[in-house]
Amino acid sequence: MMKIVIIDDEPKARETIRNILALSSDSLTIAGEAGDMDSAYQLIKSRQPDLVLLDINLSDGSGFDLLKRFEKTDFKVIFITAHEEYAVKAFKYSALDYILKPVMASEVLDAVRKAGETLHTEEHSLKLSALLQNLGKLKKIVLKTAESIHIVNVPQIIRCEADVNYTVFHLAGPQKLLVSKPLKEYDELLSQAGFFRAHQSHLVNMEHILRYDKNDGGYLVMDDDSEVPVATRKKDDLFRLFEMM
Repeated sequence: MMKIVIIDDEPKARETIRNILALSSDSLTIAGEAGDMDSAYQLIKSRQPDLVLLDINLSDGSGFDLLKRFEKTDFKVIFITAHEEYAVKAFKYSALDYILKPVMASEVLDAVRKAGETLHTEEHSLKLSALLQNLGKLKKIVLKTAESIHIVNVPQIIRCEADVNYTVFHLAGPQKLLVSKPLKEYDELLSQAGFFRAHQSHLVNMEHILRYDKNDGGYLVMDDDSEVPVATRKKDDLFRLFEMM
């Protein structure tokens, strides 16, 4: 039986989620509800739920602040939020589940089902740790390969390279990670963290560029000695970035 706690400062929102959970065919029980930071903290400590459905914007603080009160988060969290660009981007970096308001029954039930399938794994704790560390400034990104879940320091990423619908991360070390998501997704995530899309197939960390070589149409030499082509239409943008460094 999966014990669930609902944290939201809007009574109507809690009622909606409660009614949605009643539709679930999974074995679960609602262990309690809370609408503010202190009562939420005490509720989680006393009931020790398996899963917390947590609204980010509480009346007296944020869901992130609540989680930071716990030395160890030995429960899973599904975040519920209004559409906030920064918050949504933070979840994508950490690969954690989140639900946008107004909540849809199918999304809630699917997220709860997936949480139930991984109750006894360390994966969620690693992702949650990365999310909390990223608040304020991007520091880490969660990369899932076929074999492992990697928590990678963003400055260690030298470049990303497209491989059909996969992305190869080239890390300092050296190390390579093959991730089953397209380069476009990481371009959107990393473009505001000092990365530049030099070519359709290449995303580079500006901090790891050694020089731009004008031969053979122009290419970047990275500090791992790799060479990255620069698309003609990208050269002006690249040179402007050089002037700002």
